[in-house]
Amino acid sequence: MDLSFLGNVNWEVVAQLTMLAAVVLAGPIVIFALAALKGDL
Repeated sequence: MDLSFLGNVNWEVVAQLTMLAAVVLAGPIVIFALAALKGDL
């Protein structure tokens, strides 16, 4: 396989999108976990 395209990837953008996705997914997960445990918000 030709991995030369990896040199053209903007890793800063990839990292930012990854962190954004983690935050977006973590929100509902935390809220669901608190609701499931009958925790107070």
